[in-house]
Amino acid sequence: MVIPSYWGRDSATGWKEGDAVYDHPIPIDQEGTLGRAISSMKILEDRDFRLVVLAVATSPDIGSEVEDIVKRIVVENAPTAGVKTLVFGPSHLRAVSEILNKNGKAAYKDLLQLRGYSNIRNMCLFIPHILGADAAVLIDDDEVFEDPGFIGKVREHIGQMVEGKAIYGLAGYYLQPDGNFYVRAPQDGWAYYWGKQIHMNRAFEAVIASPPRIKETPFVFGGNMTIHRNLFTKIPFDPYVRRGEDIDYIMNAMMFGFSFFLDNELHIKHLPPAKSHPEWMRLREDIYRFVYEREKLRRQKDTDGMIRLSADDFGEYPGAFLKEDLDERIKNASMLLSGEYRRNGDLHGGIEALKNIDIAFNDAVPSFDPFGHLVELQKMWEQMMRYIGDMRVRKEMQGILDRDLQVHQA
Repeated sequence: MVIPSYWGRDSATGWKEGDAVYDHPIPIDQEGTLGRAISSMKILEDRDFRLVVLAVATSPDIGSEVEDIVKRIVVENAPTAGVKTLVFGPSHLRAVSEILNKNGKAAYKDLLQLRGYSNIRNMCLFIPHILGADAAVLIDDDEVFEDPGFIGKVREHIGQMVEGKAIYGLAGYYLQPDGNFYVRAPQDGWAYYWGKQIHMNRAFEAVIASPPRIKETPFVFGGNMTIHRNLFTKIPFDPYVRRGEDIDYIMNAMMFGFSFFLDNELHIKHLPPAKSHPEWMRLREDIYRFVYEREKLRRQKDTDGMIRLSADDFGEYPGAFLKEDLDERIKNASMLLSGEYRRNGDLHGGIEALKNIDIAFNDAVPSFDPFGHLVELQKMWEQMMRYIGDMRVRKEMQGILDRDLQVHQA
């Protein structure tokens, strides 16, 4: 089980130019939600797993402090008796890089970074590989376990066969604070037109709320997904995806012939802090992700070992945002949002909302071929994971992890 934990500068300083941007990093002078997440593991009936917590800092100059904070929280909130718990932070990544340099494999260092959502998710796959794990369970630190049988349900299906297909990617889902899995319906006109929540709920109705228990899914929740080694040693997250990296990972996997399955009994409670970014910024991030992914679909070429996909392969969500009408949807939603800002006297918000239109047709469009990039990225990732699979290399890297090993007793 791997939990990334994101931390920023102290409350008084806040975000500085050049710092990494995450949804809600915890200020280093606050306690955050990590301890709550770890403590909630005490209800789990199956305790035969290792826990890895990634200490992620928004800036290198607070990296050591963040690492120390995360270690303290891990020790103070021992998840359960017998669970081996590891912290992986900037100092461990530097040690891994030194090994790669020493062995003439410096080219792999670009694939291993503690900055950016997709890179962090790749570390969530790389570390379990070092540890020889058969599967990596990805959890976020703003969640709590409420189902004692959670791990048992993962073991029940990961690596098994369903209708002739192997379950190498297993998705669970989030329960919202009110106990429901549907997202809140849009309240504003622009959001209703944009339709993201509407299409998400239609997708949830079709996949989560409907039988059978195990079925193929076009979406996944990054804080409740399990990836088998037969998948994570072959397919990486795409570092060019700024957010929404979880669903993009499904696209990457599907292109290489892997399916993701959702278990409609595998849930976790999601208790995120309040969103701090304005609506124009959240819309902008959606624009970047959907324009990039649509371009990845557009630029597909017949390639050995790969399957050509279309927006229709991704159902209501994210499929509705990968079609040719995306440009019109972005334009109209941005104009509606701008109008709402202006009516509320927020001239700056209105201007930023209109900027989203220009961004959609220019900056958000990748200057390179994202499909070709994926093909080359996959080759490099598989080569690196094969290299790390060598027992000598693995043992050397395991030594880096073991220096901060905590084995929690009763």
